[in-house]
Amino acid sequence: MSRVTVIGAGYVGLVTAACMAEMGHQVTGMDIDQAKVERLRAGHMPIWEPGLAELMEANRERLSFTSDPTEAYRDGEFIFICVDTPPTYSGDADLSRIWQVIANLPPEDGTRILVTKSTVPVGTGAAIRAELAAKGYRHIDYCSNPEFLREGTAVHDFMNPDRVVVGADDSAICERVGTLYQSLDAPIIQTDVASAEMIKYASNAFLATKISFINEIANVCEATGADVRTVAHGMGLDKRIGPQFLQAGIGYGGSCFPKDVSALKQLAGNSGYHFQLLTAVIEVNELQKRRVIGKLKRHLGDELRGRRIALLGLAFKPNTDDIREASSIVLASRLLAEGAVVVAYDPVAMEGVRGLLPSVTLCSSADQALQDADACVLVTEWAELVGLDWAKARAVMASPVIIDGRNALDAGRLRALGFTYEGIGVGNPL
Repeated sequence: MSRVTVIGAGYVGLVTAACMAEMGHQVTGMDIDQAKVERLRAGHMPIWEPGLAELMEANRERLSFTSDPTEAYRDGEFIFICVDTPPTYSGDADLSRIWQVIANLPPEDGTRILVTKSTVPVGTGAAIRAELAAKGYRHIDYCSNPEFLREGTAVHDFMNPDRVVVGADDSAICERVGTLYQSLDAPIIQTDVASAEMIKYASNAFLATKISFINEIANVCEATGADVRTVAHGMGLDKRIGPQFLQAGIGYGGSCFPKDVSALKQLAGNSGYHFQLLTAVIEVNELQKRRVIGKLKRHLGDELRGRRIALLGLAFKPNTDDIREASSIVLASRLLAEGAVVVAYDPVAMEGVRGLLPSVTLCSSADQALQDADACVLVTEWAELVGLDWAKARAVMASPVIIDGRNALDAGRLRALGFTYEGIGVGNPL
């Protein structure tokens, strides 16, 4: 058993803390938000992530939380940095919370390893090591250990990883950090710090590229009468390509892909290299979110002013309450700009939108959102929304138009019920 300190009680920090405790380590979680810490101590979760609350409850004896840095660092052999690194106005990653952690590190009182799980630009580790040296902190070693968690399946991803990446200048440090994961059935990739940092960015950028690529193919399919679902299936059977991330839709979002793709593009630009492919990936994704407006106008007419549009789903993906960079935010904003009346429902991600888009009417159920709607857009493919009683919905809607932004619904059944259905890249007959 090792003693682990986890700095940051967000998505990555809480999952890391709970899973490290599940693997038998003694874990102290630290966050500067005292109110959040009190909620965690009382057993209340500040985020919605399937399985996380149950895992934390099962490991309460090995898991504690504090807002006091001195208490957090007191016994930690491994100090995990799990703070967020949001984009700045320039597009670079904001590392201010990283440097705040460094500033609060304890003076010499035993050997420790500082482990960065936060996504940071290549070169951050070198800067951190330089700062540790400038402070005379020879007792603190450094390792990069990027996370590869998907919101909605983060607990499963942590406990069943494709790989564990540990990067350090000293192989002995890699070995020590690797032992924390020895109970997991996964390869441990040991590398230098810069390569570990790049593996994270390159992985997310490649997955985002696959999404934008299939969305471009979907747009061409719409123009030529092909079915992107069949195209993606045929592509995915090629083992060199694979089926993952080939689901056409209205764009990616969330806390990772938009931020990390932009940060990698910015990093390349700061180094004097123009990353043209990522520029296209970002542009395609932003335009894809807006294509729904054209689809609605095709069925409702060019004037959307006064039209009641129901958005079903607000989170950027199912099984999370995260609305960061969600397609719903762009879509709702564009509809409001067109003068539409926007109503919305999501099973869990309502509160975040309330302050962000006060002009959107938030409904207590999908049925309420669909009442008298001129059209509805499936934005997030929650099982609850895909499985709605669509015959009942047809009866209450003012105009039975459905834009399936995730190709998750049964088009044939909906058309048989009298709906005008349009998906993404599926040849959409009018």
